[in-house]
Amino acid sequence: MKGKDFFHSHWLATGVSALGGLVLTSGAGWTANPDERHSEISKRLADSAKTLENVMASPKRAIPEGTLHHAVCVAIFPSTIQVAVLVGGKHGKGFATCRTGDGWSAPAPLDISGGSCGAQLGGQKIDLVLLVTDEKGMQELASGKLKMGIEASIAGGPVGGHAATVTTNADILSYSRTRGLFAGTNLNGSVITEDEADARTLYGSPLPLAEILAGRTQTPDAGRIFVNEVAKYAGQSRQKV
Repeated sequence: MKGKDFFHSHWLATGVSALGGLVLTSGAGWTANPDERHSEISKRLADSAKTLENVMASPKRAIPEGTLHHAVCVAIFPSTIQVAVLVGGKHGKGFATCRTGDGWSAPAPLDISGGSCGAQLGGQKIDLVLLVTDEKGMQELASGKLKMGIEASIAGGPVGGHAATVTTNADILSYSRTRGLFAGTNLNGSVITEDEADARTLYGSPLPLAEILAGRTQTPDAGRIFVNEVAKYAGQSRQKV
């Protein structure tokens, strides 16, 4: 085999392996045992809370206090898997909570999937924190299927300091922590959808995403660590602009 052909074949084989790993990883959390499913969801809620704690641990790289206090909703996807083989892809599970008249809503299970085009090849795990900044973004999120960059605009959020106001017009601000083979992630075109199966496991019966985010259901014990961590940094009432 010629050198050039071998190089292309090697890249393709590596990429297929990476994509296969993504599929296996994205399905690894599924189990037919309800107790195991609930345990896995509880762990992911704790990991989501820990992600926000880690993001806020370094003042120079933390989300500004004013930005968090302005957020209408907060969504966190811990250890989201990203691969890139000519066309990138990502998949992850997480939770969102939105402000209500009584504080933050119970956590709503979500999926994130999709990708961006590029010529990179590799794989990484990314912790994602998304801040919904306005009513439009919240309504699109609550619809059960949000395509970022289309139904709602998205931009990288400011870091460090103690910004008092948000100057961007983006509906969603994104933050990421990267621990893999290549840095950076593009969320345009990625889709956030409600995870009906996890919601059924967490709450014991089917609950619409909009109902959870509107604060019409009580936060389960497993979800308190997540909601409390968001309230700790984002406050209970929304900061006026």
